[in-house]
Amino acid sequence: MLISETFRIALSSIRSNLFRATLTMLGIIIGVGAVITMVALGTGAQRAIDEQMAALGGDILAVESSFWFSHGVARDQQTLTTDDAAALTIGTTHIDEVVPEINGRFQVKYGNRNINTTVLGTTPNYPGVHGFEMAAGRMFTLADDSARKRVAVLAAEVPGMLDTDATGIIGRNVSIRSIPFEVIGVLEAKGSTGWRNPDDDVWIPLSTAQFRVTGNEFVERISVLVDQSSSIELAMLDIERVLRREHGILPGKDNDFAMINRKQFAESRQEATQVFTFLLAGIAGVSLVVGGIGIMNIMLVTVTERTREIGIRKALGATRGNILLQFLVESTTLCLLGGALGLLVGATAATLLNRLAGWQTVVTIDSAVMAFGFSAVVGIVFGIWPARRASQLDPIDALRHE
Repeated sequence: MLISETFRIALSSIRSNLFRATLTMLGIIIGVGAVITMVALGTGAQRAIDEQMAALGGDILAVESSFWFSHGVARDQQTLTTDDAAALTIGTTHIDEVVPEINGRFQVKYGNRNINTTVLGTTPNYPGVHGFEMAAGRMFTLADDSARKRVAVLAAEVPGMLDTDATGIIGRNVSIRSIPFEVIGVLEAKGSTGWRNPDDDVWIPLSTAQFRVTGNEFVERISVLVDQSSSIELAMLDIERVLRREHGILPGKDNDFAMINRKQFAESRQEATQVFTFLLAGIAGVSLVVGGIGIMNIMLVTVTERTREIGIRKALGATRGNILLQFLVESTTLCLLGGALGLLVGATAATLLNRLAGWQTVVTIDSAVMAFGFSAVVGIVFGIWPARRASQLDPIDALRHE
């Protein structure tokens, strides 16, 4: 029998029982749709982490004060100073840039607008290390920092929060803790790095923050950009050597500072997200197997219903291979149709989650091919037994069947 004739008979059989075929495909539709949606969520999460890692720029270490414990309660211990930052600048060989930082949440006022946001005191090399670009105006300079000038650079979202725009606020004054600051620049949008949103910060010179705003000589963090020709591990050893010397820490004593590699956190999150994606896809894949069992059940019923038809076809010369192929084509066609509809359902669900819930989802060609191919495999695997059973029917017994 011609292959085309086999396909025609199989499709004709599906059309004649369209409602039952639709119900049979439902398990495959749900399974494929669930796999596509879960993988899209996982891929979107990994894509978001990749963007966060790219936003971090190069290999950056954050050096922070460690904690001390009093009566079982962790308390901050401020130990880092600008002298430590200077020592790291001149005393290490595996570091390119050193950026001391101090920050706090303060009231920022412009006209009749009053917002509470993070005010970051830092040095002029902060944007180069962390990958920021100027949208308007300029960054403050070392001279501004040394003179403790009251100048400010606004992150991208701050002008909008103050009911103005980037160009309109340049040269105007904003008040930080009732202290007037001249706005000299506005930054390009950066986007969230996963820890916080830097686009609503206000930047001021470090010395100005220490002596005019906070009254605190300590710094909360020192960001360190590792030399591209060196490794994170060598840089950490370098930092530990210099800071232990600066702080007079004796051998065997614990550090009074901590080093944090944010990219390691991001990579760990990415690995965890990938494992979680595979787990969700595996759980969703179970419904594909359940759908395959449903198809096998319906195909066995179909074989019983069409026993006399099989006997007639065998009496007219159809071989076992022809019968086997016909029922395999029917089960595989059901699964492929279900896979196509499931792909549409999954892509639609992923799009709705992105637009309505705000979750980042990405439907990839690989996931679509995987789900569609798996549905075809399910059709073949679970269709073999009914097809084999149909092909082995005795023609005489089949013709006697009522």
